[in-house]
Amino acid sequence: MTALKSSRPNIILIITDQQRYDTIAALGFDYMTTPNLDRLVNEGVSFDQCHVTAASCAPSRASLFTGMYPHSTGVLKNADAWKRSWVEDLNKSGYHCVNIGKMHTWPFTTPMGFHERHVVENKDRFLEGRYYFDEWDKALQSRGLVKQQRELYREYDDYKKSMGAFEWELPDDMHSDIFVGDRTCWWLENYPKAEPLFLQIGFPGPHPPYDPTKRFLDEYIDKELPLLPVSQEELDSQPPAYKELRRHNAEVDHDSVVHLLEPTEAQRHRQRAHYLANVSMIDEQVGNIMDTLEKQGYLENSVIMFTSDHGDCMTDHGHIQKWTMYEQVTRVPLLVWSSKHITGGKRIEGLCQLMDIGPTVLEMAGLEKPDWMEAHSLLPALGSASEKWTPREYVFAEQVKDGNLTGAEFVTMVRGVRWKLVHFLDEPFGQLFDLDQDPHENTNLWDDPQRAETKRHLLDVLREWRIRSAIQTQDYFAANR
Repeated sequence: MTALKSSRPNIILIITDQQRYDTIAALGFDYMTTPNLDRLVNEGVSFDQCHVTAASCAPSRASLFTGMYPHSTGVLKNADAWKRSWVEDLNKSGYHCVNIGKMHTWPFTTPMGFHERHVVENKDRFLEGRYYFDEWDKALQSRGLVKQQRELYREYDDYKKSMGAFEWELPDDMHSDIFVGDRTCWWLENYPKAEPLFLQIGFPGPHPPYDPTKRFLDEYIDKELPLLPVSQEELDSQPPAYKELRRHNAEVDHDSVVHLLEPTEAQRHRQRAHYLANVSMIDEQVGNIMDTLEKQGYLENSVIMFTSDHGDCMTDHGHIQKWTMYEQVTRVPLLVWSSKHITGGKRIEGLCQLMDIGPTVLEMAGLEKPDWMEAHSLLPALGSASEKWTPREYVFAEQVKDGNLTGAEFVTMVRGVRWKLVHFLDEPFGQLFDLDQDPHENTNLWDDPQRAETKRHLLDVLREWRIRSAIQTQDYFAANR
């Protein structure tokens, strides 16, 4: 990474919403069509065990943009106030900072250190920010179009059977993901060249409603797709809070999704096809953005980072969306590409956290990581001597009680290379998985007396982590009182 010392790179950070790890062909999932993301994998660095710090949108993003865990940021659920980020440091150091698309700050228009923001938020805003009109809303209105959203989908005869899967029926260029891609290319083509540039691009998809255009859906709708079997034995063994979550999501529609407790294989496949088609739509936009960066003279001196804020169970384990601590939710792709600044063609298996992007970006920009930051820089892994990078021994994730997870006060996950433990505050139940023997997390060993020592050890790890966190972040809070 020595080139970074002499030439501050443009940093392009692309974040999708709710994209699972198993959605990129080059990562070993050949049912996908993702040629542009495949390029980032094949020519760049993939962190194959990147885990989020929160099982829902805003807490995960606030953690990413501060370098602290959700319990440290205080952003534990959507619509918790979130107003600071390390983007401010990039701004002060001379970067031109631009956000196009979703950030999920609260309020939505919080500056966050950006010189300009072109905000596009959730596709289906119903409670939080229902009457906030973003750039996409305004574009639809200017074309005389009414946005596809929950109120309209509820009029469909099959609304309660579709599990959030609908075809986009308006003009293709008005789809939110295409709109964000087009707006990004427009900005790059029309704004005077600004270097060094920090450009954060937030795609609203593949977050539900799962709403691809016909061109992309046609490729997946009849394709054989993997669906993790769900047994009654597994459902019966789940903690009461997760049983309540299933009931809640079947009775209350969130993001245009009505969950079915016993979906047919055809219904599961249909939902999965729509979701994966959304990913391929985004992949095409990533290619368009890279082409535009090259035409406008940015690409050679750019580092492109691609990731997502969390995943989606997609009926695996009998659940939808996020809020749980299964791998489908906590594990996300993290790709880093540059033709000039990194040693590419590498797959890295060591554990890391999504928030580790923060100090990595700061160090790329020639800035120092603050001592209070709980994130770890990935920069050493991007050079030719990746052995200098030390993977995390454990990763952690958190989820507080909210309008969706109504049966638990606070949930914490600790995951090592082999073992994962999920702790429920003030409850006797929990989850313990041996990921070597049970990679699909079907067998809960929480009450297995033969695993009592392992459970005790992981609970001790959680305790020490929380205490260490309070000590490490005290200087930050002292400075921001």
